[in-house]
Amino acid sequence: MARFFKQNAIWLVFILEIAIFAYFNPRFVSLGNIINISRQVSYYGIASIGMTFVILIAGIDLSIGSIIALVNVVCAYLMVNAGMNMWLAVIVSLIMATLIGVLNGWMVATIGIPALIATFASQTIFRGCSYLLSGGLPIAGFTPDFGIFARWTLDRWGIFESMGFVGLIPICAILMVICFVIGSFILNKSYFGRYFYAIGGNEEASELSGIRVNRMKYLIYALSGFFAGLAGVVLLSRSGSAQSTAAVGFEFEVITCVVLGGVSVSGGIGRMSGVIAGVLIIGSLTNGMILMDVSEYTQMVVKGVVLAVAVGIDCMSKKRQTV
Repeated sequence: MARFFKQNAIWLVFILEIAIFAYFNPRFVSLGNIINISRQVSYYGIASIGMTFVILIAGIDLSIGSIIALVNVVCAYLMVNAGMNMWLAVIVSLIMATLIGVLNGWMVATIGIPALIATFASQTIFRGCSYLLSGGLPIAGFTPDFGIFARWTLDRWGIFESMGFVGLIPICAILMVICFVIGSFILNKSYFGRYFYAIGGNEEASELSGIRVNRMKYLIYALSGFFAGLAGVVLLSRSGSAQSTAAVGFEFEVITCVVLGGVSVSGGIGRMSGVIAGVLIIGSLTNGMILMDVSEYTQMVVKGVVLAVAVGIDCMSKKRQTV
């Protein structure tokens, strides 16, 4: 029994959180709010997959918020100002986000810049690029079909219209689930996943065993960039307007989701199932505090405390293992 609680503690916390918010505000468990939460957590969940890979190798990626903002501006600019086809604009934006991730991998793996500094530099550079491209002004007016990434639900085509709740599931939530399945497959069923864990556990030993660590870092940061870009497309679709101020501080909320989900900041430990729970907890926490009319500043304090507690538990667990 003790083992069961230890292995599923994160999910028990999620259930307890739901019970507390439902007690203080029954609207929290209403169908409309559940659907709203699924939309809110979708881009956090998608971005957390790439961050999970990065943290598994004891790295960090502070650039994902700026990548999201730049993807917002570039994708909107291509559709509105350049008249580009919606799908082509999305593909170009995702390629750009992936290349930014490759750039981060190059700075970390080849140049040897610490990940914290390299990705912070990228964060600053590409946030500035988004302002330069947009002139600091929002870009709106793209085709209604762009709502497919966040606003549409499964009953949009009438296929699931008679199936009640199923038809109301947002497409962005389905996209998040697909991304989590892909992320889980990479970690659990591919040799890439085994390499990620090995590098996080002991980078030097991984190098000596024949793993091309630098190439893996390129891949991991490229994946982080790609998933951040995809999250940016979902956010743009949901907001309906591209702004350079989008996703400020987003990277720290994603890090909180990942670490809360049991991925060790020291690398080598973590499961995608735990990250899913972490995403749901943070998403529900934000939504619940908004329903309870908690101020934005108090929300920042609470999320900061959650991050500190999650990292503290991880550090204490590491100490106990080494004693």
